Amino acid sequence: MPTRFMTGENMQHNVILVLLDGLNYQVAHHAMGHLHAYVEADRAALYRVECELPSLSRPLYECILTGVPPIDSGIVHNNINRLSNQRSVFHYAREANLGTAAAAYHWMSELYNRSPFDPQRDRHTHAPKLPIQHGLFYWDDRYPDSHLLADGEYLRRRHAPNFLLVHPMSVDDVGHRHGLDSSQYRNAARSVDILLADYLPGWLEEGYQVLVTADHGMNNDRSHNGLLAEEREVPLFVFGDAFSLDPAAKPLQTELCGTICELLGAAHDKTVCRELLK
Repeated sequence: MPTRFMTGENMQHNVILVLLDGLNYQVAHHAMGHLHAYVEADRAALYRVECELPSLSRPLYECILTGVPPIDSGIVHNNINRLSNQRSVFHYAREANLGTAAAAYHWMSELYNRSPFDPQRDRHTHAPKLPIQHGLFYWDDRYPDSHLLADGEYLRRRHAPNFLLVHPMSVDDVGHRHGLDSSQYRNAARSVDILLADYLPGWLEEGYQVLVTADHGMNNDRSHNGLLAEEREVPLFVFGDAFSLDPAAKPLQTELCGTICELLGAAHDKTVCRELLK
């Protein structure tokens, strides 16, 4: 399947969203040399994004993928285990007859496919009628990023989805064990940057539009949930010829869903950061 295609007069793109769980903006800014090489070469852009509140994972997965703040979605903490009642990127893509896939933490399956997660049923998902048609879901926070990225690449090559979510957990897991201001946390960011160097060039060569962001950051208490800048400020790297790379753009976390739908050419009713796009 080509990674760029035409419907009527509109150019549409395939999109990969890499969600690096728990990655603080400042650490992304100074520790991720491969991603920054594209920025320095004017082939990518990095933006500072403030996450919505509460700065917790499941609420912000829902926010990123539906454009709805937690206070409105009702997913206000990590222990709310139910299907989303909002429309996500996966739903809009399916309604546009586009293919979807995710290599991700099992909460994604619980939000958009089936809840509660049953490893024997849901670990390997191939279900054309579900919002996430093809999935490889994990439930151990220490699941290696190397394995997760390989899972995502398998899904991409095997199923050629128009929208692929790739969701590694190691940065967040290390942050909870060692805190923001630790060599372990910084090195976890460096490690996933090196892993991405094995995939990102090929994705771009095949015409994918790639976004790399985070749900929330991390603090020195080895947690997150509050208003500190280190908890709320996250990176957004964008790669691909559909992006403007405008340094003045100020994307919001609630605009990512609509912006991805615009790239996919999928009809939607979400807000969009127009400045991000050409």
